[in-house]
Amino acid sequence: MNEPERRINADPENAERSLVGLVLTVVELLRQLMERQALRRVDHGDLTDEQVEAIGETLMRLEQRMGELCEYFDVRPEDLNLDLGPLGTLLPEE
Repeated sequence: MNEPERRINADPENAERSLVGLVLTVVELLRQLMERQALRRVDHGDLTDEQVEAIGETLMRLEQRMGELCEYFDVRPEDLNLDLGPLGTLLPEE
């Protein structure tokens, strides 16, 4: 029996959506890493009150913008969490 021929789905809309999803996944990963690093610095006490305020506002704006981008590109936030098989998911479950 012959194995069925495998073809790549070259639909431009599907390719664009996949690329957007990948880019948004990377941006979300970086946003979460920045947030965790900022929280560690706040907990360690090596930031001024003004710096804590600025970081908090920046992180809130980034989270809001990510939501807007997901909505604009019709990508659900949960779609950004890639399944890495036995390693679990890329992003922590919140």
